[in-house]
Parts: sequence; C-alpha cells; structure tokens
Amino acid sequence: MDMSKNFLKGACPTAIGGQALIEGIMMRGPDRTAVASRLPDGRIFIKTKRNRQSSGWMKIPLIRGVVSFVVSLVEGTRTLTYAADVQEYFMDDEEEEGEEPGRFETWLTEKFGTQAIWNLMVAISVIFAIVFSVVVFVLLPTAVIGWLKPWIHNAVALNLIEGLLRIVMFIGYIVLIARMQEIHRVFRYHGAEHKTIHCFENNLELTPGNAQQFYTLHPRCGTSFLMFVLIISLILFSLLGWPDLKMRILSRVLLIPVVAGVSYEVLKWAGRSDNIIVRILSYPGLLMQKLTTAEPDDSMLEVAIVSLKAVLVPKDAECIEGICDLDGNLLEPIDLEKARKEKEAQQTAAQTGN
Repeated sequence: MDMSKNFLKGACPTAIGGQALIEGIMMRGPDRTAVASRLPDGRIFIKTKRNRQSSGWMKIPLIRGVVSFVVSLVEGTRTLTYAADVQEYFMDDEEEEGEEPGRFETWLTEKFGTQAIWNLMVAISVIFAIVFSVVVFVLLPTAVIGWLKPWIHNAVALNLIEGLLRIVMFIGYIVLIARMQEIHRVFRYHGAEHKTIHCFENNLELTPGNAQQFYTLHPRCGTSFLMFVLIISLILFSLLGWPDLKMRILSRVLLIPVVAGVSYEVLKWAGRSDNIIVRILSYPGLLMQKLTTAEPDDSMLEVAIVSLKAVLVPKDAECIEGICDLDGNLLEPIDLEKARKEKEAQQTAAQTGN
C-alpha cells in the first residue's frame, strides 16, 4: 500500500463525509445531507435535507466523540432504511406481487401512521445494533479468554489476548459478510465514496474518470474509527487488571464512551495531519478498509458525484427530492412518502375492487 496515495500532498481535507448504502451513497456536507440512489431502471434518485444545528456538546473534546457516535448510528440507520425504501418503491410491479402487508402491520399503520412505524423500526434497529456489538465484540471475548486464567496468570497478557481476539472476530465478521453479493456491492459504493472525496479534496473536476485514479481508501473513514476503537480498548483494558467476570463486563461497558471519545479525537487528528505518527496509527484502519471497500465502476462513481455535488450548493438553496441528472439537478420532483401512500391506496383499491 502506497501511503502517499492516502495522504496526498496538496490535498485540502474537507469536513464532508459519506456512507455507502444499498445501491447508493449518502454525503453529509456543512449544512445539508444528500442521499443519491441508482434505481433499477438506471436513473438516479436524490434527496437532500438540511442538517440539524450542532449541539454545544460537539465543541467539547472527548464528549463530542460519544455524541457523534450516537448521532451517526441513528442517522446512518435512518439513511439505510430510506435507501431501501427508495429501491422498494421503484421495484417492478412483477417483483412486488404477493408482498401484501400482514394484519399486524396494517393495524399498526392505521393506528399510529407510517412515519411512527418507520421511526420505531429505526429505533429497534439501532438498539439491536448496539446490543449485538456489545455482546459479540465486548462481552463474549472477555468471557472466552477467562477460560485461560488457570494457565495464564499475567493480567496484562490476558487483556492483550482478549483484545487480539476481539480484533480477529471483527475481521472475521467483515470477511464473512463481504462474501454476500449485496454487501459486496455496498463495499463497491464505499470505494466510490472515498474516490469521489479524494477527487474533490484534490481540486479536480468531479468526473468518474478523474475519481478512478484515486485509492478506495481514506484516512478519515468510519472503518478506521472502528479500528481505533479496537486498538485503544485493547490498550486501555490491559491496564485494568483481571477481576472476576462481572467486574470485567461492567468495566468494559462503562468505558465504551471513553474509548469512543478518544478514538474520535485520534481520527480527527489523523484526518488533518500527515506525519509518521499519524501514518502508523492510520495503517491498521487503512488495511481494514481493504476489506470494506472495493473498486467501483463508473456508474457507482456517478452516484457518488451526484450526492457530493448536492451538498456543495449555496446554503440558501432549496432541498430537493426526485429524479435528477448527473449534476444533481432535479428533473422530476417526487415526494417519496406521498407517492408511496398514493401507491398503497391504489393497490388497496385494486384488491378490494373499488
């Protein structure tokens, strides 16, 4: 890996960040967020919205890392759900046959409304993601390594082995899901996101040809943040000794915000600096990105470019939703929520014969 292609001389780091989605990409700029999706028929669907004003907590070092992590998890899940809804809405009619809502889903929708159900799904998804991550990557490793206590008496050694097991489990998890075709396409969009941001930071015209020349890796990627979390937790937990299982679990759970806060500060520093220390710290995360990114094709880069251009508009520009061209200009306005309700009403009327 040529580190000079990740820390490019003359590049101007930007605060713009992104997220790969199902057949699409989200870009978050200073004042707005854009979600661009490639539809089954080849067109690009775009939606932009204004960002919420940052809270005062985001100015406090360490605390802002915890706040950012929680906000990113919630907004990321919400964005993933929206991208899936876009694909579902524009699916061919033949693919939708037989997919009628169940009685319970119909009752919930009538009782609480579509938006409330959608918010509930997002909340459940976030809670599940947190619980799954804590149980699998925090609690399980410390419980498993506890079995080695009769043979290994050094507390530091036990903690280091636990941390290494946690890293191996995480890498194994990424390798396994990367074998899924849909996830691999998401990883290709992840690569498109990074190439496009590199292109923008190097002041080149945003075209697929210009973007293709860059690496799919980027030092400020969320994957690097996760690697910082794993490595910093390994170091921090090794200083806590090796108490009984309940105390180990309690200490690790309580220190998760501390680890997240420190990891966030390291990531911000790595994103705006270029020295030997930063390169060493960034190396594990960049290696991990070799698993979470893949080479995109030009059509994927077009989606990334549309999403990025949509957040580079003037601050007073109106938010848009609908079919757009390759420059992010709206061609056909579509209010997806309203259109979905109308489509559901038409399907219900057709089924009842009214």
